[in-house]
Amino acid sequence: MAENPDLKALSGKILAVLGPTGCGKSAFSIELALSIPSEIISSDSMAVYRGVEIGTDKVPAASRRGIPHHLYDVAEPGTFFSAGLFRAMATDVIEGIRSRNRLPILVGGTGLYARSLLEGIASAPSRDEALRARLKERSMRKGLPSLYRILRRLDGRRALDVSPNDEIRIVRSLEIRILTGKPFSLVMEEGRNPAAQDAFKICLTLPRPLLYRRIEERVDRMVSLGLVEEARSLWMSDRLSGPIAKAIGYKELVPHFEGRASLADSIEEIKKNSRNLAKRQLTWFRKENGLEWVRMEDEHERLGIREKVTRWLKGERYDR
Repeated sequence: MAENPDLKALSGKILAVLGPTGCGKSAFSIELALSIPSEIISSDSMAVYRGVEIGTDKVPAASRRGIPHHLYDVAEPGTFFSAGLFRAMATDVIEGIRSRNRLPILVGGTGLYARSLLEGIASAPSRDEALRARLKERSMRKGLPSLYRILRRLDGRRALDVSPNDEIRIVRSLEIRILTGKPFSLVMEEGRNPAAQDAFKICLTLPRPLLYRRIEERVDRMVSLGLVEEARSLWMSDRLSGPIAKAIGYKELVPHFEGRASLADSIEEIKKNSRNLAKRQLTWFRKENGLEWVRMEDEHERLGIREKVTRWLKGERYDR
């Protein structure tokens, strides 16, 4: 990249490096950060948890090249961490970064977290455990299709966006509808307040065969670094619970620990689920507006996006 921009030009700006798992976001963002006075904010929904280092592919301190990384290890396994909580914590972090005359760089593959920060998030009601318990009890007695039928009746538009098999989203959608008396879509549109008026959003991608090969190689690397031992320690200490219990790289190993699957089969399941996650992430980001897509296998595009970032930082026009 070109010379560093005037520090005053960084005020109010956020650079986002988004994309599917395995596409090289961490390394790319660090390279960008070395050329700009900046600090990195992780927007990975699993990296917020302590004790899940290898499976979430957190950047080790020795590999950060002096670039501060934020929002790793801010929650305990077994607790629930929401997009709203992420936004609140990230907003505080951004204020600190800006006070140091640095650029916040948001990095991750959790699209909802990025959207909550860059576009704002609705003031949705907090979890109501008593209501959730009643909804889940009904699901156990009458089946999940029963809850889904209620959602279709109360909020047909939201039902179209939710899988009939997705209990988490069905329960949350009903919770919001019952507590607010408003459809989910309306609640999500109210009270949005973006954290920046000037965000430059990059989305990295790779051809599917190359992306999948990188994902599989990364899983093998994680296993060699001790993923199985890390997951076993969490499982034996009863910390493999809450959202972490469903995290890719951990949940697939539980059948092996329980003697119901071989280690090889569990590792293959991690690879399969990681590939599927990448598909879902790409689908999400394709629906987002204002992204600058970069094919990571194309050196010309990688250099081109650096030049665009430089021009954006200087307040100059650049071709989209």
